[in-house]
Formats: sequence, C-alpha cells, structure tokens
Amino acid sequence: QVQLVESGGGLVQPGGSLRLSCAASGSIVSINAMGWYRQAPGKGRELVATITSGGRLNYADSAKGRFTISRDNAKSTMYLQMNSLKPEDTAVYYCNAEVFTITTIYYWGQGTQVTVSS
Repeated sequence: QVQLVESGGGLVQPGGSLRLSCAASGSIVSINAMGWYRQAPGKGRELVATITSGGRLNYADSAKGRFTISRDNAKSTMYLQMNSLKPEDTAVYYCNAEVFTITTIYYWGQGTQVTVSS
C-alpha cells in the first residue's frame, strides 16, 4: 500500500507565499513522475506542475513565474513553492505520483486547502 500525504496549505493574503509538501510512503520501489493538481469550487481538477524523476519540469501557464516544483528523491517527497499568490489560486491542491511497486499505479493524496484572501 502506498500513501501520499500533503501538507502546508492554509490561509494567506494576496501576494503571500506558501510551500506545499507531498510525502510518499509505503511499499515503493521507485517513483517516476510526480505532480501537483488543484480543484477550485465548482471547477474541474487542473494541472499545476509536474516533475519527472530526472528533474524535467512542466508548468501550467497560470503557475509559470510564480510557482516552483521540486522533489527530494531520497525522501520520496515533492514540494511546491508558491509565491505572489492570487485569489484565483484558491483551491484544494492534490499531489499525484506514478509509483512502481509490483506494477505502476498512479496515486493521489487527500488534498490540502489553499485559500488566498484578504
């Protein structure tokens, strides 16, 4: 069994920063791609950023220049540094990981709420 646990969400004022973490645990042989997604009220889940095990990065246009995705492979942990936050960044943020155990399965975390409001 594999678990992904997000942390670091909260309430922040516009222009502020937050750092999200996603820690993977369980019977993991290796983790390939990892990513952050978000879902705002009344909207579908959307990609924020992804990172491969080799460090290749991909960002949604809304995240470029403000968010930075990174990972510590030794700790099976991924991060999302979010700067210059805007009210439209308010959403539940989910992490996703492509995990190889006996086979390759995509896992999701439970989500962490980010609220940007004055």
